[in-house]
Amino acid sequence: MPEMVLDMEKAYTGRLLSLVRYRVSINGVETIREVVEHPGAVVIIPIKDDGKIVLVRQYRLPARETLIEAPAGTLNEGEGEEECARRELLEETGYEAESLKMVRRFYLAPGYSTEKITLFIARGLNKKSQSPEPDEDVEVLEVTVEEALRMVRDGTIKDAKTIVGIYDLISGL
Repeated sequence: MPEMVLDMEKAYTGRLLSLVRYRVSINGVETIREVVEHPGAVVIIPIKDDGKIVLVRQYRLPARETLIEAPAGTLNEGEGEEECARRELLEETGYEAESLKMVRRFYLAPGYSTEKITLFIARGLNKKSQSPEPDEDVEVLEVTVEEALRMVRDGTIKDAKTIVGIYDLISGL
C-alpha cells in the first residue's frame, strides 16, 4: 500500500542530487523518509569485436577505494538515455559504438534513492580519443567475459551496476 505524503522539505540541493525529507503516513503511523533525488544514470557494457569487455578503473571517494566498473554516468538535464550512454562511453573509454541495445532499467537503492539506471550493451566499437571530465581520473581495462565473471565472483568487481550488466551479458539479454 502506498505511503501518503503529508509534507515535504528539500533539505539540500547540489550539483548532482537533492535530499528531500518527506513526512508520510503509512497505516495511520507518521514517519519521516529521507530521499536522495537523482536525475538518473546509464551504465554501458561495451563489447569489442574480439569479445573483450571494456571496463574502467577509478577511485571512488564514497567507497574509499579504487573500483573496476563499467562506463557509466549521470543524465544531464534534457539529455536522453542513449545520448548520455554515447557521451559517457566516449568520455570514459575513448570508444564510440555503432549500436547500443537498451537492456533494462533498475534501481540501485530504492529504499532511499530515486536513481534509476538504464543498462546498455554497446557493440561495433570504434576507438577515438578518451576525454574524461576534468574531475575524473579513469584507466581503461579490456578483459574477456570469463575474466570479468571471475572478477565478479572473487569480489574484484564490487560495483552493483557493473555486476548486473555482466550477468545480463552472459545470460544473453
